[in-house]
Amino acid sequence: MKAYERLLNYVKVPTPSNEKSGTHPSSECQRVLADQLAEEMKALGVSDVRVEDKCYVYGKIPATKGYEGKTKLGFIAHMDTVSDYCDHDIIPVVHKNYDGGDLPLGTSGRTLTVKDFPHLPSLAGRTLITTDGTTVLGADDKAGIAE
Repeated sequence: MKAYERLLNYVKVPTPSNEKSGTHPSSECQRVLADQLAEEMKALGVSDVRVEDKCYVYGKIPATKGYEGKTKLGFIAHMDTVSDYCDHDIIPVVHKNYDGGDLPLGTSGRTLTVKDFPHLPSLAGRTLITTDGTTVLGADDKAGIAE
């Protein structure tokens, strides 16, 4: 599975944080994504995969032969998203071969304009993934997880 395909799966899992909860994770829906990640890691052959009580997901990948004595490396990404606009399904939109112009966000009436985002034309020809304009996408953290 490609990273963008994983991202599309992850952003569909609502993981809004709850600043008032006082618990970790701050909302139990985050555990749904944690369990999904743990299963995917196991399927990829990652060892010692576990989801801890505070919803941290861990796993180990052995060093490539000849690099066993090198410095160990860890990757960290968070699963929670802002709670704004998370009261319904999250629908990512894939814009293949983006034309570099204003970018409508689904049928929401919202648009990313070149006026407001002058770097958009530099992305022409690429595939972009956005929200449909009615929810947050959560890619700030879930893209890191997908990678």
